[in-house]
Amino acid sequence: MRRVLITGMSGTGKSSVIRELARRGFRAVDTDTDEWSEWTTDADGQPDWVWREQPMRELLAGEARPLFVSGCKSNQGAFYDGFDRVVLFSAPADMLLSRLRTRTDNPYGKTAAEQAEVLGYLETVEPLLRAGADLELDSGRLSVTELADALEALATAREG
Repeated sequence: MRRVLITGMSGTGKSSVIRELARRGFRAVDTDTDEWSEWTTDADGQPDWVWREQPMRELLAGEARPLFVSGCKSNQGAFYDGFDRVVLFSAPADMLLSRLRTRTDNPYGKTAAEQAEVLGYLETVEPLLRAGADLELDSGRLSVTELADALEALATAREG
């Protein structure tokens, strides 16, 4: 069994790939919902969208078949022990901004302030994600199908 976390900046294609994996019949969870995430306040008093601890622990302790989870939360590192692999999706900044401006399934990234926030996260957050990842996939170059194929192979590979 493999539990795979798909992480990365907004606009890297996490949600698109998680939908493709679900379409293929895999357990696939997008954590950008109130079921899996909640607003809290960080140490500096700033709002922070984090994973709900109990539901995430229950999800990771669940049935023994491949599981794909997508998200990028400040507390995700506390859950890394529940994943077999952590995969970072990355793409060039101009591509991320273009995707954010044109996507229709999520309002985040439409404003100039949100786009500036994403560019800031590329500098501050993405290096942290890269340091915690086992694998990085270029979601700017690979299609949704190719990304899903790579993740499926990763999750279903026999352990030696």
